[in-house]
Formats: sequence, structure tokens, C-alpha cells
Amino acid sequence: MIINKYSKIREDLKTMSKDENAPRKRTLKSFAKRYFIDAMGAMAQGLFASLLIGTIFKALGMIPGLDFLATIGGYAQAMAGPAMGAAIAYSLGAHPLVIFSAAAVGYAANLLGAAGGPLAVFVIAIIAVEIGMLVSKKTKVDIIVTPFVTVLVGGGLSLLIAPYIGTAVGYISDFIGWGALQAPFVTGIAVSVVIGMVLTLPISSAAICAGLVLTGSAAAAGSSEGLAVAGAAAVAGCCAQMVGFAVMSFKENRWGGLVSQGLGTSMLQMPNIVKNPRIWIPPTLASAITGPLATCLFHLEMNGTAVSSGMGTCGFVGQIGVYTGWINDIASGAKTAITAMDWTGMALICFVLPAVLSWVFCLILRKWGWIGENDLKLEL
Repeated sequence: MIINKYSKIREDLKTMSKDENAPRKRTLKSFAKRYFIDAMGAMAQGLFASLLIGTIFKALGMIPGLDFLATIGGYAQAMAGPAMGAAIAYSLGAHPLVIFSAAAVGYAANLLGAAGGPLAVFVIAIIAVEIGMLVSKKTKVDIIVTPFVTVLVGGGLSLLIAPYIGTAVGYISDFIGWGALQAPFVTGIAVSVVIGMVLTLPISSAAICAGLVLTGSAAAAGSSEGLAVAGAAAVAGCCAQMVGFAVMSFKENRWGGLVSQGLGTSMLQMPNIVKNPRIWIPPTLASAITGPLATCLFHLEMNGTAVSSGMGTCGFVGQIGVYTGWINDIASGAKTAITAMDWTGMALICFVLPAVLSWVFCLILRKWGWIGENDLKLEL
């Protein structure tokens, strides 16, 4: 009896020791999900609904007779800051007055953050919203107190730190752009693989590309060409993941999987990746090949919006971004015409090579037994 009693005590102590870190782990997991998945994903949606859709409208506005669409597109693009701020507040479950106030915060942070506007909005809007929620619905004059506190905190932080965030992002972007020009092969691999994997993870690759200004259209002088090259590598990586998973899992998921992954998101495969990480190898290897091919062989560039660099084939946003970049270059005189090589490069990098390479690599891994019969099956 005594032995059993002490054995039970030892087991209880072991259980307590194992569980004492559980609250901390849950807190960290909750923190990461709240800010780096929910808030960052919402920020990307805000960018889509303003900057990206505005870019598409402006491209359509170049068609004779549709010039009014370019005007509408300009209005949409101007609202990028407020859209990001409100989207972040909404994702954090903020009350209406906090959400509306976050639009003003987003405008200030995006304006003062310059090239680093999206990152400034991300950081400052989160802080302003969380503080605004502390006072929201706590007083009888909530309609005054909540907007006052939220805008004061957000506006004050925008004045204090947004310019520095913009400067820091400028340095990072310049380094990436410099690397893309000095070592396009290595940079092509690195950017393509990393951004492609981020797209498949529950993190917003579009928001990251926007934050790092991976485009030549809005970059600082001296680094624009390099960032355009890096943006193309990002597009290649995202396409490799989306098209790669869509094609290599066609056996299991058929046409529904082809469309949902190829035109939607490869993030759908995350539960399967957790179960068997080896299924991630084929599209990642494909991205390591298409990235440098985009930068070194086809000289593909992204001169559209930075957010397009992290979208891949989702709604063909990545390809629309490259195309609008071509149109902008022609309008500015930097490019004389869209060539057959341009179209060939886009088709191979965005669709053909990701499909073929991922399928071949997957076939090899299936023969090795690394990928099983239903390892890529989606619950659609």
C-alpha cells in the first residue's frame, strides 16, 4: 500500500511538472495566432480590397473608353492605409468604434511609414486597437473616449516611430535589391523558397512582400531593379507551391483540389504537412529551380504592386501584377513592348515548370515510400 501510495505521488509530481509550462505554451501560441496569423492575414485582405483592386482597375483603365476605371483605381489605392487599419481591428475582434478609429490610425501610419507603410500599419494599428479596447464601452461617453484614445495612441505612435520603421524597411529592401543584382542566382533561390513556404504556412506572404516592398515600382532609387527581380522570385516560389501541390495531389483530390489549391491557396495542405512533412519537398525543390530561372534566364520582374509578389496564382493576382508592371513600364518608356519571351517566361515560371517539376519529384518520393497513398488527400 505504501509503495503504491508513493508511486502515485511520483506520477502526480511528473504530471504537474509536465503541465506547469502548458499555460505559457498556450499563451505563446495564442499570441502568435492572434497577431501573426489573424491580424497579418486581415491586413493582406485590406491591401487586396484597396491597393490591389485599385491596380487592376487602373490597368483596365488603359483600355480605350474605360479611362474612368483608372480614376476609380486611384481612389481605391489611396485608401490602402485605412483599409489595412480597419481590417486589423476587425480581425482582433474590436468594437465598432475601435474599428472605425483604426481606419484613421492606418492612414497616418501608412502615410508616415512611406515605403514601410504596411509594416508600420501592422505594428501601430495592433497597439492602438489593443489600447482602444481597454477603454471601449467602459464609460458613459464611449463615443468620445474610445475614438479619442485609439486615434491619440495610433496617431502619436505614427508620428514617433512610423518614419523609423519606413527607414528600417528601406535598408532591408535595399539589401535585398542589392543582393538580387549582385547574386541573382542565390537570391532567386532564397527568396523563392522562403516566400513560397510562407505562402503555404498560415502566414500572409502577400503582407510580408508588401512590408518588404518586393517590387520595382515603389522602391527607393538605386534598388528598384533589384527589388523587381526579387519580386519575380517571390512570384515563382508562390506559384511553385500552389501549382505544385495542385498537380501532385490530383490523383487524390481531382479537379476540386486542382482549382482550390491552384487558384486558391496551398495552405490547404498544412494539416497533411504536419502529418507528413515530406510532402512539402516536391514543390519546395521546384521553387528552388524556378526562382533562379526567373531571375537569371527569363529576367522576369515584378513592377506591379508589392502585394502581388506574394500571391502566386491565387486569382492570377501574381500574373496580373507582372502584366500591370509591363503596362506601366511601356507607359513610362522603360519598355517598348511586351515580347514573346515575356509571355513564355511567365507561362513556364508560373504554370508549366511548377507542375512538371513537382509532379516528377512527387513521383520519385512516392516510389521511395516517402509519400503514401492518401498523404495529400484534402477534406473538400
